[in-house]
Amino acid sequence: MSKEQEVLLNEDIRAREVRCVGDDGTAYGVVSRDEALKIAEKQGLDLVLIAPDAKPPVCKIMDYGKFRYQQEKRQKEAKKKQKVIEVKEIKLSVKIAQNDINYKVKHALEFLEDGKHVKFRVFLKGREMSTPEAGIIMLNKVWELVKDVADRDKEPLLEGRYVNMLVTPKKG
Repeated sequence: MSKEQEVLLNEDIRAREVRCVGDDGTAYGVVSRDEALKIAEKQGLDLVLIAPDAKPPVCKIMDYGKFRYQQEKRQKEAKKKQKVIEVKEIKLSVKIAQNDINYKVKHALEFLEDGKHVKFRVFLKGREMSTPEAGIIMLNKVWELVKDVADRDKEPLLEGRYVNMLVTPKKG
């Protein structure tokens, strides 16, 4: 159920008595639901249940359509301002050749220059699971190649069959 559907308006409010507050902050006190509805109707506004768990429940007289519009506008504005961090993943193995490492590191450096985070993963196959240190050693080799342009966000760590390391672009 979404947040909009949970809000009770006007006749949907089932409480007999409610504490009523006006849109401008005017306190009407504890009144019957019908009386609160009449006050809201007289002002051409909606009666909105804002605190259903209070004793008695608290209702506010407001223009609900305008309120929802402003709320959605604020959410859209917040969404515009948030920065989406893209994480690129580069998979390696324990028995990878040096020129392959250099090739993958070259791509990682391009991603880091674009401001993306890079996650290096070493997949451990079969017997390699008995020595996860080999994966950590591999990631430390990779770290030596990227440390001048990146910060290590997460140390090499064994997670299941993978040894993972996360690097982020250097600030400034």
